[in-house]
Amino acid sequence: MVSGAQRLLEVLVAHGVEVVFGLPGVHNLPLWEALRGSGIRLVGVRHEQTAVYAADGYARATGGLGVALVTGGPGAANCLGATGEAYASGSPVLVVATDIPSTLRRQGEYRGVLHETRDQRAMFLPVVKGGWTLRAADSIGIYVDSAALLATNAPRGPVYLGVPTDFLTADAGVWSRIPTRAPEAPDVTAGAELVAGARRPLIWAGGGAARSGAGAAVAALAERIGAPVVTTYGARGLVDHPHVVHGPVHLPEVGALWDEADLVIGVGSDFDGMMTQNWLQPAPPKLLCVNVETVRNYTPDLTLRGDARTVVEALVEAVPARPDSGLAQRVAELNALVRKAVEADEPRVVPLLEALEGHRVVADMCVAGYWVGGFGRFTRPRDLAYPVGWGTLGFGFPAALGAALTGRVVAVCGDGGFLFACGDLATAAQERLPVTVVLVDDGGYGMLRHDQVAGGREPFGVDLVNPDFVALARSFGVEAFAVDGFGPAFAERLADCTRREGPNVLVVRAELKPPPNTSPRWYRKVRT
Repeated sequence: MVSGAQRLLEVLVAHGVEVVFGLPGVHNLPLWEALRGSGIRLVGVRHEQTAVYAADGYARATGGLGVALVTGGPGAANCLGATGEAYASGSPVLVVATDIPSTLRRQGEYRGVLHETRDQRAMFLPVVKGGWTLRAADSIGIYVDSAALLATNAPRGPVYLGVPTDFLTADAGVWSRIPTRAPEAPDVTAGAELVAGARRPLIWAGGGAARSGAGAAVAALAERIGAPVVTTYGARGLVDHPHVVHGPVHLPEVGALWDEADLVIGVGSDFDGMMTQNWLQPAPPKLLCVNVETVRNYTPDLTLRGDARTVVEALVEAVPARPDSGLAQRVAELNALVRKAVEADEPRVVPLLEALEGHRVVADMCVAGYWVGGFGRFTRPRDLAYPVGWGTLGFGFPAALGAALTGRVVAVCGDGGFLFACGDLATAAQERLPVTVVLVDDGGYGMLRHDQVAGGREPFGVDLVNPDFVALARSFGVEAFAVDGFGPAFAERLADCTRREGPNVLVVRAELKPPPNTSPRWYRKVRT
């Protein structure tokens, strides 16, 4: 007999899963037994939310499926915030949560069974791409297979799978993989005609371009038609190319590229509110979208549906060559203007941005993270994970634990957000994960303090009594250090931390002004 727990892991292995994140409970313990000989690495965490954040971080770093194994009821409920972030950011995450035994469930009744909810799946439906609760033990193979395919097929996103605990030890029956087929070659004729008629094209590359591995194709198209490339938060580091702008459209100098374009080519982007300053960017004269879904925030003149890399590669072959020999120089001058704007606006942040160049970074929703997300220089795909999809404070450290399974990662966190998951310093220590936490301690919720002060109010409820973060980390067996500000001592210590083995924490006592890509400082304003 193959048990349900064994079959579940067998299917995950078939989908290339090598690591899972989870927290054991009485209902999912058979999974822990099955993991012993499965060949899958188990990373045990200290909170269910961390399990999903870590799975998300792992998925963003690898491009593969991230898996979180949790128990039901309150354990499953603890996952909702992190699952919402994965949904908003298009991360392929599978959340497997046990449910009460099928023999104790009565349809339409709440009986008070341990961890019982009236409808656990319903809790997840607003924040997942899809979800199921198993109704029979011998269907576990087909449902896990379906869930993994749904999560990893574009548009990617999290999927929920509820498994009654008795199904984990029952006979799983037989299973055969769901057949898949390669996508058909796209017809890009109409798109090529639209591009051929443009004189000032702009390529706007989003997270879908990054998830499909479209960097080389985007670079080739940019060269062929003489277009600058603006990347969203989800596409930072998509490609290292002279046509790529190293700053966000929240700076007027960069936003002017949108305003001047007679054609915007959106690749894998839905033009969300955080990138468009809540759609205060005017609709472009012409909009060509390369996407797997209909873009609704602006009305496209044409949508080429399909995988971003496949479609853009076809466009490169179909459009006439019209390179702009002077564009690389103009983009270089624009990038220099962006760096000067940062130096003038907040000179204290420049050493942080410089010190992080070349590193893989997971940023939290904190002032330092906003600077890194908007103005950090990334030249490789998947080198930045940033939670601006849903904006979940506390993402940075636990997501970095998952990303660290692929090598050294720097997590940029604020003091408030770090405390959401500081207990998982135990996970970092136990697993010897190569994560360096840059913990910026400004004594409170710095962004909210700024909002209150900017509104003419005294700070209230935003200042924090913090622990001794160095002592806290060391109590878990994690190396920790502290510096004042982002001066030479910071850069030297960060370089030292990233060369060490295992986890470490670098506390930086500093306060930064929020950057122009935060909503209170957006330059486009609603006309009154």
